[in-house]
Amino acid sequence: MIPYGRQDISAEDIDAVTEVLRSDWLTQGQAGPRFEQAMAAYCGSRSAIAVANATAALHIACLALDLGPGDALWTTPNTFVASANCALYCGAAVDFVDIDPRTYNMSVPALAEKLEIAASRGRLPKIVVPVHFAGQSCEMREIRALAARYDFRIIEDASHAVGGEYLGRKVGSCDYGDTTIFSFHPVKVITTGEGGMALTNDPKLAERLSYLRSHGIIRPARPEEPQGEPRVNEERNGPWMYEQIELGLNYRMTDIQSALGTSQLARLDPFVARRRELAARYDRLLAKLPLTCPWQHPDTNSAWHLYVIRLHRNEIKLSRRQVFDALRASGIGVNVHYIPVHTQPYYRKLGFETGMFPEAESYYEDAITLPLFSRMTNDEQDIVVAALEKILA
Repeated sequence: MIPYGRQDISAEDIDAVTEVLRSDWLTQGQAGPRFEQAMAAYCGSRSAIAVANATAALHIACLALDLGPGDALWTTPNTFVASANCALYCGAAVDFVDIDPRTYNMSVPALAEKLEIAASRGRLPKIVVPVHFAGQSCEMREIRALAARYDFRIIEDASHAVGGEYLGRKVGSCDYGDTTIFSFHPVKVITTGEGGMALTNDPKLAERLSYLRSHGIIRPARPEEPQGEPRVNEERNGPWMYEQIELGLNYRMTDIQSALGTSQLARLDPFVARRRELAARYDRLLAKLPLTCPWQHPDTNSAWHLYVIRLHRNEIKLSRRQVFDALRASGIGVNVHYIPVHTQPYYRKLGFETGMFPEAESYYEDAITLPLFSRMTNDEQDIVVAALEKILA
């Protein structure tokens, strides 16, 4: 079976992890800060905070931006459920903005229209979460302009997009968002096994993200609270002192994961370059089949986490399910990204219904994710294309 995604682990990666395993620090050592500093430098951001997974990063990003009961977060229905669930963890409401029919990202015109209506009703969102689907950045310059007009904060869900670019800058530079979230799940562009990261250019936000991931504890203690209230310090109580200043969580990334991440990061550019080669090759090889290949916005340079085709169902005899099953039977590990979040049973209980976001629903009915990973060979890709040609003939 050719999988839709697969990690690329080298001897150097194994050596990096082994070095940590043989050290005194399996967690909370120096491997974490090294990974954070390397990623911040790569992306051109001021700070990076490594956490257990991208869901954790989304959660603490919402907490750090003071999302809570009475507030609302908007995201796209074409995403994994975590992009929306993070609002519910904080007691806030969630809503969705339909997608652009070409990029499959959050539609800027749909967002602008929804914001105008919400402003007239006094129900603007506190946070908007654009999701860089498949590795292609959203139109962040336009979304930033809307944020300035309507006074909302931006969390970029770039779980798919590490290594991607927007307007010539790396995704993660945080030029347009308050914070950017990465995922390091094994099927993503680079991996730490499980893992995530929040990047930001705001020092205060970075500090809060850092202690929220670790029980709300700071160490060593600072001499004063921001309000001027005296705080116990090392001089009076010794170097063991720590202080919980907020209710946080245990979302830390281990040194084992961080060492793997730093090693993987050294090969991020070659990984992305190979994915781009394979995506361009798919474009050429699939051009005459009854399907739509991914469209790329000229302002972006995708990291190509996913390669999603849309079947022209009016031109073929088979349903999407039949095509999917036939590909699986041929040894092609295709997948579908994503079932629109608002159609999930849990979200239906919250009042969402089919028909509310027609572009996302239409996209879902046609979509199939083809295999794409950095170690994929041209021969493997030819097998995928040959199988599609035979099934769609």
